[in-house]
Amino acid sequence: MEKQHPDYIQYLEALKDEIESLKKERNAIILAHNYQRDEIQEIADICGDSLGLSRQAARTDADVIVFCGVDFMAESAAILSPQKTVLLPVREAGCPMADMIDVHQLRKLKSEHPDAEVVTYVNSSAAIKAESDICCTSANAVEVVNSLDVKKVIFTPDRNLAFYVARFSDKEIIAYDGFCPTHILVFADAVKRAQAEHPNALFVAHPECTPDVIDLADHVCSTSGMYKYVKESDADEFIIGTEMGILYRLRKQNPHKKFYLPSRQLLCPNMKMTTLDWLAQSLRYMRYKVDVPEDIRREARKALDRMLEIG
Repeated sequence: MEKQHPDYIQYLEALKDEIESLKKERNAIILAHNYQRDEIQEIADICGDSLGLSRQAARTDADVIVFCGVDFMAESAAILSPQKTVLLPVREAGCPMADMIDVHQLRKLKSEHPDAEVVTYVNSSAAIKAESDICCTSANAVEVVNSLDVKKVIFTPDRNLAFYVARFSDKEIIAYDGFCPTHILVFADAVKRAQAEHPNALFVAHPECTPDVIDLADHVCSTSGMYKYVKESDADEFIIGTEMGILYRLRKQNPHKKFYLPSRQLLCPNMKMTTLDWLAQSLRYMRYKVDVPEDIRREARKALDRMLEIG
C-alpha cells in the first residue's frame, strides 16, 4: 500500500475535526452504508443497511440526516423522517439497479398482471415504492412474499433476489429484469476457485448474487445478516460474496478471523463516491438536500409501513 504523505494525513485529520464540529453545530447524524469507504464508516454515527439506517435515524432527535450512501437510501430517510433535513453528500451517487425501472415500466407490468401484487425491494426509487403494494428487504423478502394473500407476485427491480425468493415460495413470481452490477460480478467459477484455495472457509453470499452462485453458498443473507452469522460462527475463515466495503467491520469485529473475496472486482463505484471531503462540504454548505414530493412520499410510506407490520 502506498504511504500517505504527512501533509495529506494532516489534511484528513483536519477534515475529521471539521466534520465533528459541524455535526454538533447542525445537530446532525451521519449514516454510512456497509459498502462505504472505511474512513466514512469510521466517522459515521451509525453503520448498517439502507432501510435499517433510515429507521434508526427517524428515532433520533437529530435535525439533519447526512446519508453516506446512494440516492434511494437518502429518499427512504426522507420518507420516514419528513420533518428532518436529509442530505446526500454526492448528488451523482445513484444506484444502477434502482435506475433500471421507471414508473411507466412498472405500470405496464401491472396492467399485464392485474391479479398480482407488487413487491418492491427497498433498493428502489421513492416513485417505484409509491407504485407498489409492499416493500421488502433482502433479509425479509421471503417472509413478505409468503405473507401475501395472492397467488401471483410482481417482484421488482432485482431478478436475482426474486429467483432466491422463488426457492422458498409456491407463488408465481414475475421477476422484473433488473440486477445489481456489483453482485453479478460474483462468478461461480471464481467462488469455486476460492473454495479450493481455502477449503476450511465458509462461503457467505448475498441474495442479489446469481442462482448458480447461491447454489454454492454455505449461508445466504443480507449484509447485516453477514455480521451476525460471522460473529456467531465457529469457523475462522470466510469467503464473502458481496461488495468489499463490508470487510471493514467484519475485520474490526472479528480480528482473529480471515476473510477472502472471490473477486477483486467487488467494488461499487457509486458507493465509493463519498469521501471525507464531500462529507465535510455537505455539512458545511448543507448540500445536497433530498426532497420527496408529498404525494409520492405518502404512498411510498404505505408500502414501507405494510412491510414493517409483518415484522
